[in-house]
Amino acid sequence: MAHLNKIVIVGGGSAGWICAAMLSHYFQNGPTQVELVESEEIGTIGVGESTIPPFLQLIRTLGINEQEFIQETQAAFKLGIRFENWLEKGDVYYHPFGQIGGPLEVNEFYQCWLRAKQNGHPSKLQDFAPASVMAEAGKFMLPAAAQKTMIANANYALHVDARLVALYLRRFAEARGVKRTEGIVTEVATRPDGGVAKVVLKDGREVAGDFFIDCSGFRALLIGKTLGEPFRDWSDVLLCDRAVVAQTENVGPPHPYTLVQAQNFGWRWRIPLQHRAGNGYVFASKYLSDDEATATLMRQVQGEVVLGPNIIPFKTGVRERPWVKNVVSIGLSCGFIEPLESTALHLIYKGMDYLLRFMPDMDADPVLAAEYNRRLVADYEEIRDFIVLHYVTTRRDDTPFWRDYQQVVPPESLRERIALFKAAGVLRDGVDDMFRAPSWQSVMEGMGVRPERYQQLVDRIPLGVIMNLMDKSAPMLADFVATLPSHEEFLRTHCPAAPLRRSA
Repeated sequence: MAHLNKIVIVGGGSAGWICAAMLSHYFQNGPTQVELVESEEIGTIGVGESTIPPFLQLIRTLGINEQEFIQETQAAFKLGIRFENWLEKGDVYYHPFGQIGGPLEVNEFYQCWLRAKQNGHPSKLQDFAPASVMAEAGKFMLPAAAQKTMIANANYALHVDARLVALYLRRFAEARGVKRTEGIVTEVATRPDGGVAKVVLKDGREVAGDFFIDCSGFRALLIGKTLGEPFRDWSDVLLCDRAVVAQTENVGPPHPYTLVQAQNFGWRWRIPLQHRAGNGYVFASKYLSDDEATATLMRQVQGEVVLGPNIIPFKTGVRERPWVKNVVSIGLSCGFIEPLESTALHLIYKGMDYLLRFMPDMDADPVLAAEYNRRLVADYEEIRDFIVLHYVTTRRDDTPFWRDYQQVVPPESLRERIALFKAAGVLRDGVDDMFRAPSWQSVMEGMGVRPERYQQLVDRIPLGVIMNLMDKSAPMLADFVATLPSHEEFLRTHCPAAPLRRSA
């Protein structure tokens, strides 16, 4: 087997430095060199600064101290997402991280709750989700520090500063041997078989490699412009194609959730960190101009603006094949799904995780590439379906944007998921699914999609037992959460932000 001698990453930012950090961790002291080419002249997109729990798995896998990482990136905790005005105006629901309730004998909690609801119980599903209850109360505690309590099955992620994350991971990767080269790529030279041989920089320098990772963002210099790999356009089911973003000073304590508020022609987010807040309005240019979207966002932001507003155009979809010959595309060069469920950083990590599983040698065996492409595209499709679910189940018809969504035909895979769920609350689970049962159940319930019946095995349990469980569990959870420190207190006590560094 001929090992790869050199891997070249084209592009920095979050995508490039996550790739570099992972490669440096696994290849440290090995024969494979890793070089990253980026330019300070090309800014980082940084659309989303919100993560999901697997991002913390990446941090832990790399051996990074979580507390230090939070402090260095000015991060705050995230227990889930608060959705406002999605089902209809004035409606609110949470998509929490972690479990909801606990099983009763062999029966899933959700099925027991469905039976209680059919028998008149007044509770809401999220009354039993510890992450949702903490988020609503503005409280926080590490679930691992509260074992044998009612919040032990909660989970969390982080709100991060994308620029600071890239700088942190750059320091991590460079300390483990990754070489950084400053420069703008102006030309890509190919091999006789069509693969990439080297990139040429603006000043004439050349960077050759055996394998290339395209982290060049929407420009897709290698996978798109050089190799011409087609892009699957999903704008027929995801109508938004632009975002206006701005950073503001914090006003009040940071809430431990991402705020996602539906607007007339899309949706806006608010993501509080320790030192500032990220804000954005994702919208459809068919219905709204850039100036109108900017004005709408700026009317709603809290705090003085410290950066922006800036417009970011995007196209939703994914490459037909993320891995072609000796090039793998990661991040925006591979695909993009609007940041409604904060999946951008996860897809970078997942793309690299798959690459490490199917790591090629000098031959870049097409069998490995084929399996990589199948798995990663399936992940993009799963996330696409989950995002589309939020739109196609709305009852809103108050603007042309929402009325047009009433006519959108969901992908067949989503239609099948919804039909299966409506029948008896059954979910189609895959081996590597990003979103597990509590996520689908939360969004389905939040968007008014409830099964026609519960599974009949639940009838083995006396109804009184189930009703008593519901009566007692929600108040006990709320009472316990009331004793916890506030999110702001927890940050200040355990991981206050470090002074901002001026350079890498």
